[in-house]
Amino acid sequence: MIRSDSQTTRADAARIISNGGLIAFRTDTFYGLGADPLNPTAVAKIRELKSREDNKPILLLISDMDQLERFVGDQSGIFGLIAIGHWPAPLTLIGPARPELPSELTAGTNTIGVRLPDDENVRALVRACGRALTATSANVSGKAPARTAKEVEDYFPKGIDLIVDGGEVTITEPSTVVDLSGSEPRLVREGAIPRAALGDLFK
Repeated sequence: MIRSDSQTTRADAARIISNGGLIAFRTDTFYGLGADPLNPTAVAKIRELKSREDNKPILLLISDMDQLERFVGDQSGIFGLIAIGHWPAPLTLIGPARPELPSELTAGTNTIGVRLPDDENVRALVRACGRALTATSANVSGKAPARTAKEVEDYFPKGIDLIVDGGEVTITEPSTVVDLSGSEPRLVREGAIPRAALGDLFK
């Protein structure tokens, strides 16, 4: 079911999430699949839907900076500096996962990728749905990320309880991903935030 983004749609999305269901929604990059990240059964539904490899963690969107501590355990000094200096932005930061996070989310890596999106509508939806949502791309593994609600429906005619139509994606790059879980920062993927914009982090 596709419905335009609105206060009513967000309220319905929140009910679906709280009941362990799945939604699809436009993130600050492409369309993503949303579930309660602390509900292992709901997260497992995403893996089954996408036919996703079990060795890949599922990233999260948070609505506000204060939600970070719910998911990232030992935040290094550089983690906080990068987050404060660059968020909100299409920048996913990987840090040590809190031990209570479900393995369905972390895939046994003991790390978690988190992003604070630079889009107030997206943050409002995430806030309504419990202040954090999974946001793995809405596509079958190996296929291009969905750019419209209709493309999500074409990929997944069944299995998603609600597709929130936030309009067509205009961005051309996925989020940049930086791993800050180790002793040295590591650029996992250069995307919407160019390497040069991260200052001397990798010099």
